[in-house]
Amino acid sequence: MESTAAGTKPRFSLARVRNHWYVAATSAELKSNKPIPRVIFDTPLVLFRDESGTATALLDRCAHRNVPLSLGRVREGRLICGYHGWAYDGAGVCRDVPALSGDATGRARRVKRFPARERDGFIWVFMAPDDEPAVEPFELPHLADRRYTTVRHAVTVPATLHATLENILDVPHTAFLHRGLFRGGRRHPVTAVVRRTADRAEAEYVGEPRPAGLVGTLLSPTGGEIEHFDRFILPSIAQVEYRLGERNHVVVTSALTPIGDFETRMYAVATFRTVLPDRLMKAILTPVGIAILEQDRRMLRRQTESVRRFGGEQYVSTDVDLLGPHIWRLLRQAERGDPPTEDVFERRVSLLT
Repeated sequence: MESTAAGTKPRFSLARVRNHWYVAATSAELKSNKPIPRVIFDTPLVLFRDESGTATALLDRCAHRNVPLSLGRVREGRLICGYHGWAYDGAGVCRDVPALSGDATGRARRVKRFPARERDGFIWVFMAPDDEPAVEPFELPHLADRRYTTVRHAVTVPATLHATLENILDVPHTAFLHRGLFRGGRRHPVTAVVRRTADRAEAEYVGEPRPAGLVGTLLSPTGGEIEHFDRFILPSIAQVEYRLGERNHVVVTSALTPIGDFETRMYAVATFRTVLPDRLMKAILTPVGIAILEQDRRMLRRQTESVRRFGGEQYVSTDVDLLGPHIWRLLRQAERGDPPTEDVFERRVSLLT
């Protein structure tokens, strides 16, 4: 790594908002008889289902000899350590020490529990152990609406949470990195209305024609002007919404989970309805969407490598870097625990898309 100037502290856009919910796994990944390991904010977790089938999250470390509990098994809703057989319930309390004659419970014989919820096909974990959250996990839109088709995809991105969020919600890069698939044709003047409130920031694009490229053509074969919103919602939701009339509506919601400082897991959920048959749209858009995500993943990996090689970020922004600064501001405020503000920031920016 190339070092920074003498006396200069390397700068990385790293924010760790622990008092909130993050997706740890999909519901389908968590079986009734086998624990699975996960890492969020460099914290090893083990997920399993208790005797009622409820998803549970514990610190992945046996209280006895620190062996990962994820190496064990689940029996009658209890997590059994694979080393000495200590058995833990969903609260992290040791209920059985096979070699011990006497009561197995004790304050030292427990592991930290992290609140967990199963919602919308995901296992969400609140990253403050032994806490009772005041809020519930983010609710994904349109999943229960039978007019909409849903496509899910997960990918691990070698980048910071902030860089990944900004990438998803950044319009200018699409005409270059995704040219032909999404945007890349003749540019058009558009007005973006940027707003920031206590827990979110969004950009509304006014006067935007249907984007060039394969995706835009599929979403609106006849062209026209679209309604377009890009949104960030604390702590890690990125949402892109396109609407053209009443029959064409697409919402892509990405729940991002910071595995570590420079590794982020993206759980993307696309819900859409269009004038074209749902099965045809799903068959075409799924591989195209995955190809776009792979282009982003490769570029973010290169960005991360460069930032770390040069010993920190040295970014130069312009007015058309619409949401990145607001995302960073909200993340830092949430990390510090600043009280939410009721003030609404709003600004209009002209750009070419």
